[in-house]
Amino acid sequence: MRSATPEPGSVDGSAFPCSPTRRGCGAALAHSKQLVVLSWRPGSLVSASGASPARCRELGCKGQRDVSDAALAYEPQVLREGSQPLGKELLLPTSMVTPPESIAYSGFVNRMAANWLETRMFIFFRDRISLVPSWNAVAPSEFPAVAGTTAPSTELVSGGSDNQVIHWEIEDNQLLKAVYLQGHEGPVYVVHAVYQRRTSDPALYTLIVSAAADCTVRLWSKKGSEVTCLQTLNFGNGFALALCLSFLPNTDVPILACGNDDCRIDLFAQQNDQFQKVLSLSGHEDWIRGVEWAAFGKDLFLASCSQDCLIRIWKLYIKSTSLETQDDDNIRLKENTFTVENESVKITFAVSLETVLAGHENWVNAVHWQPVFYKDGVLQQPMRLLSASMDKTMILWAPDEESGVWLEQVRVGEVGGNTLGFYDCQFNEDGTMIIAHAFHGALHLWKQNTVNSREWTPEIVISGHFDGVQDLVWDPEGEFIITVGTDQTTRLFAPWKRKDQSQVTWHEIARPQIHGYELKCLTMVNRFQFVSGADEKVLRVFSAPRNFVENFCAITGQSLNHVLCNQDSDLPEGATVPALGLSNKAVFQGDIASQPSDEEELLTSTGFEYQQVAFQPSILTAPPTEDHLLQNTLWPEVQKLYGHGYEIFCVTCNNSKTLLASACKAAKKEHAAIILWNTTSWKQVQNLVFHSLTVTQMAFSPNDKFLLAVSRDRTWSLWKKQDTISPEFEPVFTLFAFTNKVTSVHSRIIWSCDWSPDSKYFFTGSRDKKVVVWGECDSTDDCIEHNIGPCSSVLDVGGAVTAVSICPELHPSQRYVVAVGLECGKICLYTWKKTNQVPEINDWIRCVETSQSESHTLAIRKLCWKNCSGKAEPKEAEGAKWLYFASCGEDHTVKIYRVNKYGL
Repeated sequence: MRSATPEPGSVDGSAFPCSPTRRGCGAALAHSKQLVVLSWRPGSLVSASGASPARCRELGCKGQRDVSDAALAYEPQVLREGSQPLGKELLLPTSMVTPPESIAYSGFVNRMAANWLETRMFIFFRDRISLVPSWNAVAPSEFPAVAGTTAPSTELVSGGSDNQVIHWEIEDNQLLKAVYLQGHEGPVYVVHAVYQRRTSDPALYTLIVSAAADCTVRLWSKKGSEVTCLQTLNFGNGFALALCLSFLPNTDVPILACGNDDCRIDLFAQQNDQFQKVLSLSGHEDWIRGVEWAAFGKDLFLASCSQDCLIRIWKLYIKSTSLETQDDDNIRLKENTFTVENESVKITFAVSLETVLAGHENWVNAVHWQPVFYKDGVLQQPMRLLSASMDKTMILWAPDEESGVWLEQVRVGEVGGNTLGFYDCQFNEDGTMIIAHAFHGALHLWKQNTVNSREWTPEIVISGHFDGVQDLVWDPEGEFIITVGTDQTTRLFAPWKRKDQSQVTWHEIARPQIHGYELKCLTMVNRFQFVSGADEKVLRVFSAPRNFVENFCAITGQSLNHVLCNQDSDLPEGATVPALGLSNKAVFQGDIASQPSDEEELLTSTGFEYQQVAFQPSILTAPPTEDHLLQNTLWPEVQKLYGHGYEIFCVTCNNSKTLLASACKAAKKEHAAIILWNTTSWKQVQNLVFHSLTVTQMAFSPNDKFLLAVSRDRTWSLWKKQDTISPEFEPVFTLFAFTNKVTSVHSRIIWSCDWSPDSKYFFTGSRDKKVVVWGECDSTDDCIEHNIGPCSSVLDVGGAVTAVSICPELHPSQRYVVAVGLECGKICLYTWKKTNQVPEINDWIRCVETSQSESHTLAIRKLCWKNCSGKAEPKEAEGAKWLYFASCGEDHTVKIYRVNKYGL
């Protein structure tokens, strides 16, 4: 069985803190449940740690689904034993699908068997994502390195809500080994690891530490493929919320710092292969959220952060053994001491509080030291600390060169938007870029100015939904995609075409709707107008503002005059959401007020006004940053459609864009009615009553003569458009054909339906694993009712079908190309042609099936082929053989695939 490869995309390496070697920085893990936490080399991996059990109690999370958070990394790598990384030709022959041509930006979420997606893909996160402390692998003297560079990481440790820790190894750019560490009885939410060399054994060991919801911390030792659980530290009814390993100064003795929910930091030192508690550091007044070690000269520094809004830096050093008397009049910091034995020599260490950093106004969720790096062949460890807080800011701290007092060097953050602040942060390798991610899934990247080191500017970063993606649609020209998700946002993705460069990458360029309800469905009315439905009784209509059209043309390289020629001349400039409002209000040119200067605002303000964030138009030549997406890319809401009694579930528009059909959740026949709307007057045209339960999907035939609906009641209904006497009269639809409990082939809920491009046949897909073709449908037949039955053999795809889509272009052999999305996340491509045999046999041909790495990791919600008449393919001869389709799913992802139709 051949497998399909998604279309490659790429992102500029400067836009993400990744290793200059651009190798194997990211990975997705095949845990049996949710992925919770990753750890790797500094700067190489941006990943996630799940919320701690205590955190879940605090936030009122119910069930394991709400516990974990999402993960993200930069370079795609399918982490599966024997798998092959991106950049080489994949499993399919080139006649089927093109291999990736460049580094794709991609990610994965914490779901079952999460995998890298080698595709133009948009990242979809859960609501709280975090960057975990990197794996500071080994002392430089013990790890061979090329002059001026750090050695590449070859090992990765991950933890998941399947209660497992997995150790991965990469050899020759392929992941060949995966060792499972089992023993925890709860989700693993913190992991860390270091290399360790023992005096009795010259071999290099990997020392791994993990904390889980079972109130334990486990320490593991790995040599080769052998893994031993050295020790289990039991914290009773408490939790260790943060972990970090290092080595005591001038020794080979590992030391473990555990930040707990009792406001203390416990230090454990290894003695005789067992970790013993040597010290408990007090000072914080709330839960410890992060700890991290860093070595500076002969001293070891520990940074800790807490929900008390403070950061503490502790200094660990060797206690002097000199007998010099101390002057009792001198004020000295309190020292906490402990003694360990190293190679039969007892050494006393002291820990003192170096400084307390107060600058954040809310919980400090993470602290990270700048990683060590080589400069001019010399290994350097800058004394710089980065912190992320719930107050929506990141602060870069460093000691003053003259006084040594720790000061705030740079403060960056997020302004506006309905967000909760930052969950974690990270440096890139040389400290010139910093990245943070927020509880609502957004990534924020800043880059240091090469001229002015104190100036940091926002940079382009990957983005996407952070919850399940429920629906997607291509624009009529096939040049961008609009998606909606249960993260309450509508997002628009388009290709970024740089000037004088052939590289094209897909990015989120607008967030037209930021709602207060979970969004369920949408449809395009015209190229720059769409209708969306959410968990409310109202349909909302949005139209693109002028500022979006201008930026869309600049980013995608299109002619503005050509695009605007079909638009109204009085387009609004943008949109804004009024205080305490849910509707996007249009902002016109006359409404845009100039921003007062700081002095004018100080003189005129009384201090009691509500400062509403006003829309400010801006011309972009590159994809917008997260702040811009939150503030300046809304589309004005032009209409509300009332009529349904319950939450909207599905909506569609006919191909001539004159009629809109919508349906809502229903448990009774009167509530399951389909409402038809006129897209010019936005008035109700007709109510179509037939189904007894929720209508799950609807589709107009390509010739607009029929409307098909499938339902939770396991039946479908086909409605025919009646010819009107005059164009002034509204079209009327009558019931043309239907199935009931006796004639329905499907035995479970029918999730999806679609039409053949010639309007002769329609396809249905159900949870009973069946795909059935029905027809023929003759629009010239004037009979009142027809008995339309199956015209194909019943296709059993082996899994519950959640999405079906038919390519608008026929296969060269004049067969229909059918894409089937499954509840397990797999996509299968078939071709079908009626054989006119009784019964139908050999009418289905299975062509392509996505591999595990190419599939979604949860249920697919929508498949949609791009309109083949679109103009997005620049090379006519080359583009004629490619078919494009997009998919979205509950795993928070959207993928764009391209398939060679001559290879099917």
